[in-house]
Amino acid sequence: MTTTADFAVEGIKPGKVLLVGEAMALFTAMEEGDLGAVDTFNASVAGAELNVCVGLARLGQKPVYMTKLAPDPFGDRIRAFMERNGIDTSLVTLDAARPTGFMMKSKVSTGDPKTHYWRKGSAASTMGPQDVDAVDFSDISLVHLTGILPPLSDTTLAASHELVKRARENGAFVSFDPNLRPAIWPSLDLMRDTLRTLASQADLVLPGIGEGHELFGADTLEDTAQAFIDNGAKYVVVKDGPSGAYATDGEHSVYVPGFVVDTVVDTVGAGDGFAAGTLSALLEGKSIAEAMERGCALGAIQTQFVSDNEGLPTPSELEAFKTSHHRAG
Repeated sequence: MTTTADFAVEGIKPGKVLLVGEAMALFTAMEEGDLGAVDTFNASVAGAELNVCVGLARLGQKPVYMTKLAPDPFGDRIRAFMERNGIDTSLVTLDAARPTGFMMKSKVSTGDPKTHYWRKGSAASTMGPQDVDAVDFSDISLVHLTGILPPLSDTTLAASHELVKRARENGAFVSFDPNLRPAIWPSLDLMRDTLRTLASQADLVLPGIGEGHELFGADTLEDTAQAFIDNGAKYVVVKDGPSGAYATDGEHSVYVPGFVVDTVVDTVGAGDGFAAGTLSALLEGKSIAEAMERGCALGAIQTQFVSDNEGLPTPSELEAFKTSHHRAG
């Protein structure tokens, strides 16, 4: 296997990007301590797929976000946020019988913050195959899915499989981020089986090393990438934290170093930033190494902000960051 050769990703073209998931209101603690004891919180909007939407929109892409919201204050906040960020809301529907989900996140000075979710029985959890069947795929170039939507309910699990099936039938490029959240799955066996299946049908998979270990018993960048290739993916990009990222198509492979930042404010949302950066560059026709470099930049930028998506940059902000920060290694 070649280890230093950049390569192109085939089958992806400019156009609209469809993302499906659950958007939530987010309350982030403004002081350190147990979430039950903190008095002051900052309100914002979160959701892995929505974070990717924001990153894509700010870089000039055309994301379309499919979700369900309640006609409640949280739902109103999310819709207004989407409109401010130029995200197509034509596939957002309302469910007056269910609430909009929300979450709380702790403030920490080191490590990852703690999160707590209120999403069971939410409006978004009622999405099903019938919602996917209603989508017009004729102008969708790329579909991005994460491993967070499938476990929300039996119907979202079915919707996830239908989404990949319809995307492939209509010639859309499929990108998949396993995004393991064991706590929201009914069982680890179902999680592993589902994520392996969805990854096997994707054109591009964006795992981390931990996901490679959980799903395939792999412990290195190379072994993780090869495991997903052997599972059926055409291209794999393995995130290596702040150090960088590694990609392979099963024949060629390349490693790209990340960007160094002085301090990390919050790690949540960095992986979504990486996905947005990588996908936006691929949609522009850039090589995998160029795409990963942008992904690494967005991931590093997002660690400088408390909000899960506040820091995602415009093109000029991205270039300013790359000019002012050096690479790892």
